[in-house]
Amino acid sequence: MSPAEHALKYPEIWRRFTPRQTLTRYAWYVGAVFIAAWSLHNLDLPWEYLSDAMEQAMDLFTRMVPPDWNVLDEVLHALIETIHIATLGTIISVFIAFPIAFLAARNTTFNSLTWAIGRFILVASRSVNTVVWGLLFVAIFGPGPIAGIWAIAFRSVGFMGKLVAEAIEEIDEGAVEAIEATGASRLQVLWYGILPQVLPVIYGTTVYRWDINIRESTVLGFVGAGGIGILLYSTMNLFRWEQVSVLLVAIFAVVVISEFVSAAVRQRIT
Repeated sequence: MSPAEHALKYPEIWRRFTPRQTLTRYAWYVGAVFIAAWSLHNLDLPWEYLSDAMEQAMDLFTRMVPPDWNVLDEVLHALIETIHIATLGTIISVFIAFPIAFLAARNTTFNSLTWAIGRFILVASRSVNTVVWGLLFVAIFGPGPIAGIWAIAFRSVGFMGKLVAEAIEEIDEGAVEAIEATGASRLQVLWYGILPQVLPVIYGTTVYRWDINIRESTVLGFVGAGGIGILLYSTMNLFRWEQVSVLLVAIFAVVVISEFVSAAVRQRIT
């Protein structure tokens, strides 16, 4: 059989996936649809409330307009407190997270036990939401910004510690071995061999986490942990929607500004 006859009888068709891969992909799709349907069935959602959702949204929007700018001074004071909470919480987390990061990195920890302890702390910090930390510290310190500061700090420890620990594990070991060959102590190796390599990650992670903490601190007031969230919560409970609109605009402005500041600082660092 000539090549031309073979091509006509057995045309080769390019396929992106093999039949087995295609079957697997369709199985995933069917599984995802089944899980979504099962979740919707078990949640027992009140679908009747969705029928007039647009009307309710428009009614709420009309109550927010025009905004009541007379509360702007009070809003600015609450915003400044929110920024202070995020900033102080981030600073505290720096001093807690980075020593733990050195314990959680395999190439700087003392032994397997200290590595497990460091990893456990980082996982425990990340597994608890900031609002839950806020509830915990409100119970300890009482309502106010102190509870918010510590909630931000404890939530940030796991985030920053994990990223820094991964950066430590990826350092150039050649520089470390060269410093060890000079007879340097363990502290000197950490200070001169490891820390300079991870400083950009430390700076970038700190600024990035501060940006996130600005956003998270805006809702801590809902659990009594200080910041603009307290004012927003009380205003919503009193149905002063024209003041709520001012608060939402102020929160949006602060988040946008913090995003630009964070991006600019990280760009200069890298």
